[in-house]
Amino acid sequence: MSLREDRRSALLRWAQRVQAIAQTGLTYARDPFDRQRYEELRELAIEMAAAAGAVADAARVAFTSEDSYPTPKVDVRAVVFRGDELLLVREARTSAWTLPGGWADVGDTPGGVAERETAEESGYAVKARKMVAVFDKSRHEHPPSLYYTYKMLVLCDLLGGDARCSHETDGVGFFGKGALPSLDLERITPGQVAVAFAHLADPSLPTDFD
Repeated sequence: MSLREDRRSALLRWAQRVQAIAQTGLTYARDPFDRQRYEELRELAIEMAAAAGAVADAARVAFTSEDSYPTPKVDVRAVVFRGDELLLVREARTSAWTLPGGWADVGDTPGGVAERETAEESGYAVKARKMVAVFDKSRHEHPPSLYYTYKMLVLCDLLGGDARCSHETDGVGFFGKGALPSLDLERITPGQVAVAFAHLADPSLPTDFD
């Protein structure tokens, strides 16, 4: 497949790259003067992120919350069909709809995350079956984010259960391809939903990526 365009602004790309270099340096450097330089570099990354439009306090949290080698965060989303309708949940915070899912937990598999999050957010029991896609979030129609994130879409079989909201969701429903509600673009995009429906139409499709 052709590589999708990076949608981040140049300034945000630079800020994230400078932060990654600073965090790597702080992970491995032992000389106190080197560590001071990397800390200064991290402050510069925070200033750059703020100049790119991020809230300075949010940038500080995002850029200082880890002290090991920097790697992408992983967001796992469950793709669950009932017939030709796709399961979506409504985020209570945004009143917009998304695939069930969230950040991957340490010690859990991608399939395990998809199954657990679907049960918690929608009330439905599912079984993970196929990796539909692994996407670089910065190359899709999401709004800018301080976190560099990979998004996994996991196709799951519906086993049973009943619609049930959670403290994070206030709506659960199945929607046809031509009747989608307003999507929470921070979490899922129309293009990614289209990929899910494409895999429903042709189960032989390989995993999409990038």
